Amino acid sequence: MAAMKKSAKRGGAKKASKKAPARRSAAKATKRPAARKTATKARKAAPKKAAAKKSAAKRPAAKKSASKKRAPNPAFMKPMKPSDKLGAVVGNNPMPRSEITKKVWAYIKKNGLQDAKNRRMINADDKLGPVFGSKKQVSMFEMTKLVNKHLS
Repeated sequence: MAAMKKSAKRGGAKKASKKAPARRSAAKATKRPAARKTATKARKAAPKKAAAKKSAAKRPAAKKSASKKRAPNPAFMKPMKPSDKLGAVVGNNPMPRSEITKKVWAYIKKNGLQDAKNRRMINADDKLGPVFGSKKQVSMFEMTKLVNKHLS
């Protein structure tokens, strides 16, 4: 009751609900049974332990040894046959997707086909035009999708 009166003087009962509850006087605390004190201490300590477990779970796992190298996915290493339209740019020999992508990018850089303002856009020329379909300009992400259609 005394805590409510003090909070009313400070600025109202609403602020008292936001703040931590006022401590009881030593005389009132001694009236409480000992078992109840330990139960409240255990309840207060439990969230701290749970928080410690959560933070331990969020820690990154220890890094694996650097001596092991990642093996490439065999699907990427499988030789693919480019179509005649794509073959005009990268050659007609079967090669992995990664090599085809490298050769397409080498062709784009060599001929300056990246848009000057928006570097994500690729402009089609006479050889890349049939690969891109009827589009004169495609994004680099869309280009990969269109190139994959010309592989078998």
